[in-house]
Amino acid sequence: MLNLFEDITDYPLNLLSNGGTAHYYGKVFSKEKCNFYYDYLFNQIPWENDEAIIFGKLIVTKRKVAWFGEKPFEYTYSKRTKYAKIWTPELLELKQKCEEVTGETYNSCLLNLYHDGSEGMSYHSDAEKDLKKHGAIASLTFGAERKFVFKHKTTKEKVEILLENGSLLVMKGTTQDHWLHRLPPTTKVKTPRVNLTFRTIEQ
Repeated sequence: MLNLFEDITDYPLNLLSNGGTAHYYGKVFSKEKCNFYYDYLFNQIPWENDEAIIFGKLIVTKRKVAWFGEKPFEYTYSKRTKYAKIWTPELLELKQKCEEVTGETYNSCLLNLYHDGSEGMSYHSDAEKDLKKHGAIASLTFGAERKFVFKHKTTKEKVEILLENGSLLVMKGTTQDHWLHRLPPTTKVKTPRVNLTFRTIEQ
């Protein structure tokens, strides 16, 4: 298992091989900007508990979500459909920052609020039919630093990295075809993390 918790100086770093491209840019915001965006996102976004249908049963998560875009996109995952709210000025600023850094474009964003380390995500790939095939997904972190894990679908190779406050991770190309990813729960983190995943919906 490759552990990338050590200091990294050469950005962007491609974390994956064997069919994957995940560029980690490290911190792309100042401490002041991180504080500003964290406060805005935590307090002003209309968060709702996430829902999923698992084995025919409705599951309501502690983790909260919100969905924004350039128009009221429908987005279906875990057999539940969401409708995007229109960008706020602050979310547009964050989208534009991601586009400037990565050279990619995005038309929507799924936001996640993890209240503490007890909330996470199990292994999955972002391969819903509405997503642009092999399109880029830009992931911003504000608040608590959390470990993020990739696992190759065939070789079971794992890659771990600590996502810092104000950092940017971009998954693109065939990554979702070959790799799973997760945010493992931990008892060590007691504070919230806000995660924004900018992506492209095709409808």
